[in-house]
Amino acid sequence: MLAIDDLLGLMARLRDPESGCPWDLAQTFATIAPYTIEEAYEVDDAIRHEAWPELCDELGDLLLQVVFHAQMAREARLFGFDDVVAAISDKLVRRHPNVFGDARVETASEQARAWDAHKAAEREARGVYDLDAVPRALPALMQAAKLARRADRAGLLAPVTEAARDEGDAALGDALFALAARAARTGIDPESALREACERFRARHARA
Repeated sequence: MLAIDDLLGLMARLRDPESGCPWDLAQTFATIAPYTIEEAYEVDDAIRHEAWPELCDELGDLLLQVVFHAQMAREARLFGFDDVVAAISDKLVRRHPNVFGDARVETASEQARAWDAHKAAEREARGVYDLDAVPRALPALMQAAKLARRADRAGLLAPVTEAARDEGDAALGDALFALAARAARTGIDPESALREACERFRARHARA
């Protein structure tokens, strides 16, 4: 049975300056990043369609992205795959004091809130403002939702009315579709428009 070390060895051979693959050798963090994003979406698509054999394959493709980035980082003497494993292992232990410590968490929603609180505290300790930590590379709608959640926790948004809470997913989906249709009919790129709105929101609430 192949182990992770075998995959790491394959990737090292592909990147060998003397006998490796020209395409693999030509890649950089920046050129591989779009493939990493694409593979994550393909994992999501397989899950949505409950295509389990395809999910196994897509997870392998996603793992390859991690190994590829780690190999390039090792070559640049930035970090190695073992450092990646150590970082995520430490993070899992740190953010689950209910499992690895004495904290008590009764429900999944409580754990989700505790996870977010740990992340926020870690960002604060690094001097990173919550809104600044939202990646600009996210799709605009995902970015807007993430900004809104963090802004809401910070009390920067108006309270949600009961009427808005009662609308439900279908009504919200229809409203978003109507906005996308309006943008298409008026020649506006909705992705760009929402990205610009996210930037304006960031600017309004930037930490001084």
